[in-house]
Amino acid sequence: MSKDKSFVTEITPQSEDFSRWYIDVIKKAELMDYSPVRGCIVFRPDGYELWENIQRELDSRFKETGHRNAYFPLFIPESFFQKEKEHVEGFNPELPWVTEAGGEKLEERLAIRPTSETMIGHMYAKWINSYRDLPLLINQWANVVRWEKRTLPFLRTSEFLWQEGHTAHENEEDARKETMTMLDVYTDFAENVLAIPVIRGQKTPSEKFAGAVDTYSIEAMMKDGRAVQAGTSHYLGTNFAVAFDIKYLSRENTQEYCHTTSWGVSTRLIGALIMVHGDDRGLVMPPKVAPTQVIMIPIGPPKSREQVIAKTDELFAQLKAAGVRVRVDDRSDVSPGWKFNEYEMRGIPVRLELGPRDLENGVCVLVSRVSGEKKQVPLDRLVEEVRAMLDEVHREMFDRALKFREEHFFSIETLDELKSALEEKRGFALAGWCGSEACEKQVKEETGATSRNIPFEPAETKTKCLVCGDESKHTVVFARAY
Repeated sequence: MSKDKSFVTEITPQSEDFSRWYIDVIKKAELMDYSPVRGCIVFRPDGYELWENIQRELDSRFKETGHRNAYFPLFIPESFFQKEKEHVEGFNPELPWVTEAGGEKLEERLAIRPTSETMIGHMYAKWINSYRDLPLLINQWANVVRWEKRTLPFLRTSEFLWQEGHTAHENEEDARKETMTMLDVYTDFAENVLAIPVIRGQKTPSEKFAGAVDTYSIEAMMKDGRAVQAGTSHYLGTNFAVAFDIKYLSRENTQEYCHTTSWGVSTRLIGALIMVHGDDRGLVMPPKVAPTQVIMIPIGPPKSREQVIAKTDELFAQLKAAGVRVRVDDRSDVSPGWKFNEYEMRGIPVRLELGPRDLENGVCVLVSRVSGEKKQVPLDRLVEEVRAMLDEVHREMFDRALKFREEHFFSIETLDELKSALEEKRGFALAGWCGSEACEKQVKEETGATSRNIPFEPAETKTKCLVCGDESKHTVVFARAY
């Protein structure tokens, strides 16, 4: 099939306007629609099924590491936020409040959940009494609200869906181990499920979670060179334990404060995978979370249609029984070419074509959304060949995303070099930083870039701060971000 993108109408080319391309694609592919409430979106079935598949993949990983799911209230008393000063200061600008209900003014305002550390801290104080109750490993799948001034579907909305893990431990060592375990889970998921290469590292103090001792993140590069924080894991120390009196009777028979963690990812992962993998023809869906992995399109003249459709149905049943998410488009009122273009735009990883001549030869044609490769495969090996092509699509998606990141990752020494790199190229920059908040702030003010994280494995170690020229304490990734 021709790689010419001219057939894709109503989609702005990425090179012309990346933001417009993004909106065109998610609307045309029917992933979402705008709601009448500012900053909120409606997940259409394909968009929500994408989230369900992300949930399923992550949830199994959480349970394998000993976590269990629970659910906590959407409404949080104002007094809870006053108990952890840094936490309330961090979230106060984004908090919506309920002030009356049932026609009466409430005695205490209720915040609509921006995150659940305070509510869960209150409950953990009730549930934890002894070291025998630890570790307590709980995850919640929920919606949260943060009243954003600037919104972008999936990536930044006033209400969004996420998971938030909250754990309590006997000591710092166990809590820090948990923090890193979950960062590893997120890394594995991003790379081996979403095909998104990520940079693991620690957030600078100004960028850490409000109330955390240390925050760690995975950062992904979009095709416009901007960053998306694709997951965070926080070591909270005893900050929330002291605030909410989360104590336990130790093995030495003394009262001790728990060490706690929290970690989460959200529906911004949907926006990230679209911006990492999409092209001018539309979406490119990672096979492991794609709502539809294979689209089957029977082709041929009307006289042979009945036989082709019958075989298509038989093959559909085989693929479905093998666990492949498969659909058939056997409509006769639109051409095969229109269907090919439509499902390319929707990003379905593999297309299966079956015509009368294929049927005679006992074969069908598989087409990769990523490479465009057409492969003729025997019908009696269809399941194995489909699985192999889905695996190959994932590998190619990851390799392409990694290559793009490598081509747009720059080593710089000075603030002027950073300005030039961001204006003339696009991407991430590796630079030295002295540890001064003033220098970090100056970078943001003069370039619009923020420190993404202090990578665990930088390609090189920087010796001088990009702003002041003093000795560098950290090697940092800087980028403009969503």
